[in-house]
Amino acid sequence: MSNLNQTQLLRENLRILVRKLGVLERGEASCCGMTLSQSYTIVEIGRAGAMSANQLTEILGVDKSTVSKSIDKLVNNGILVRSSDPEDRRSVILCLSNKGQLAFEEVEKRAIAYFGEVVADIPDDKREQIVESLQYLVKVLKGPRCC
Repeated sequence: MSNLNQTQLLRENLRILVRKLGVLERGEASCCGMTLSQSYTIVEIGRAGAMSANQLTEILGVDKSTVSKSIDKLVNNGILVRSSDPEDRRSVILCLSNKGQLAFEEVEKRAIAYFGEVVADIPDDKREQIVESLQYLVKVLKGPRCC
């Protein structure tokens, strides 16, 4: 298979993958009664324990205004707690409230169940290959670009 054909197949399959995972539906309530952006925010903060808004912006790979809106809604809903960084007064530290911890656990539980079903549908002899290929693909992707 030529490089051009491989390139086209990669692009087409990634486009379909993104669509199937719902990544393009950022504004829709798509996971546990919240937007995907809010869900991603909760997961990243839940896994880290606490982080700055700047760290969150970098991890999510979206602009500051998007992260700021998501943070504000989650703080107003009692899911996130925002506090001043004692080492840098210009920065805020974000962590989950008790309600946020419960939301994080629910998102994680649903994701594990969903991807458990996906893995079960993959033939045993292909699972490791798929995981390794995805890990490598994530490593070589260079970030968002205009398509």
